[in-house]
Amino acid sequence: MNTCEYLNIANAIAPHRTSVVFEGRRLTFQHLKERVNRLANALWGLGVKPGDRVAFFNVNTPELIESYLASAQLDAIFVPLNYRVRAQEAAEMLRVCQPAVLMTGSRYLELARSALREAPASARLVALEERAGDGCLFYDDLLASASPEEERFPAAGSDDATLLLFTSGTTGTPKAVTLNHDSFSSYMLSSVPPADPDVEERNLLSVPMFHVAGMQGALAAIYGGRTLLLARQFEAREWMELAQGERADRAGMVPTMLKQVIDHPRFEEYDLSSLKVIAYGAAPMPLAVIKRAIALFPKVKFINAFGQTETGSTITMLPPEDHALEGPQEEIDRKLRRLASVGRPLEDVEVAIFDEEGGQAPTGAVGEVAARGPRLMSGYWGNEAATRDAFSRGWLYTGDRGYVDEDGYLYLTGRSKDFIKRGGEMISPQEVEETLAAHPGVAEAAVIGAPDLSWGERVRAIVAPRPGSSVTAQELIDHCHKRLASFKRPESVVFVDELPKNHLGKVLKRVLRERHGHPIEGPEA
Repeated sequence: MNTCEYLNIANAIAPHRTSVVFEGRRLTFQHLKERVNRLANALWGLGVKPGDRVAFFNVNTPELIESYLASAQLDAIFVPLNYRVRAQEAAEMLRVCQPAVLMTGSRYLELARSALREAPASARLVALEERAGDGCLFYDDLLASASPEEERFPAAGSDDATLLLFTSGTTGTPKAVTLNHDSFSSYMLSSVPPADPDVEERNLLSVPMFHVAGMQGALAAIYGGRTLLLARQFEAREWMELAQGERADRAGMVPTMLKQVIDHPRFEEYDLSSLKVIAYGAAPMPLAVIKRAIALFPKVKFINAFGQTETGSTITMLPPEDHALEGPQEEIDRKLRRLASVGRPLEDVEVAIFDEEGGQAPTGAVGEVAARGPRLMSGYWGNEAATRDAFSRGWLYTGDRGYVDEDGYLYLTGRSKDFIKRGGEMISPQEVEETLAAHPGVAEAAVIGAPDLSWGERVRAIVAPRPGSSVTAQELIDHCHKRLASFKRPESVVFVDELPKNHLGKVLKRVLRERHGHPIEGPEA
């Protein structure tokens, strides 16, 4: 199914239902459809043709959704860009995707112009919020100049590209992941109920839509006929105000966002009782955080969704029933163990664990997580070498390490490149990080390998203490020693104010290695 059909289906079933709420603006599905038609016709008039790229440089706004759907109507390829990047990074992304049109918010206009010159790229520049002059077109003028009734009918099939998403770059230069229409349709058709004239839901989206989870959340809301409560960017208090004011039913979050909400000093002041479902993912969820969230939201159904940009987002899911910490103690203990997992594969996805020799690992054995199925990426745009490296015998190697238990639940143990090899022993940083996070004096922690002539690598912890804590390096080393094998305990501790993270709260291990990857000489503080 072509993704532009999602809006057609919702508009046919519930045309007068509110489709998007954004900072006082409310668009019905019919109104959204008219604006998408106008934009598609305007872009066609600018010469945008099938296969051309339409790039977007701004925070979450309704215009991003309109631009994606209009691009899909034209069989063009949409490219939402990370608005937090620096000029050099922006230029590199534009050099890779070479857009025909670049839409930009006022805040990012000069960055966009500079990046276009550096790329170089010959895109037509479109200002989203106000007229900018100097040859720059204005979004509202484009819509006003085009017909809302005439509809462009795409010819692209399910296997054709619809979206380029740049990887988050936690380990190096971002690459453009090519996703086709089936990357989203296979998930929607198997996991999301279509629009229903008698069912109204309000979905709060605060994950940036230049990330696959944000795009999946937005498209799921449209396909499901849900009202999308769109947050420009995430801020805990604003999120709670929007959830309370619009009586949100659903929300998608990353672990950092959920932690900020439940840790907010004014959390108890907000009525969040309307929430029925909270889906989380994109980064490891500390067990202490999800246990606390379950206690604070006893009526909410929690869902852990695991995937990555290259897999078209979700490939495994830990459902609500595995978050229900009730029943006999044996059952609660079993569910607590499963909370450390990312669930089981969805119906249209195969997941397997491969060892270093390329064979499938037995149950319980750690190896690299691989997936195959219809929603996987087509490859990296313009980078055949990286595409070849990512696939083997039809399997996409995710770069995550993990194992599958006897019940089919997938447990992640870290990234392949993050593993620490100490004297021949493989150490999972995530296991040590979870142990450190359980200490009351630790706000957050990350673990890296420090080079060592005798051992190859030794374990170094980078720790942000809780405000007011006086925890020491030796105290944390002893804490881990009591709970882990001796070779896994940190052999040095570096204290920092906060850990460097990307836009989704993933810790930038590459940055930590650059800053703190020097050899260990003794305990540090």
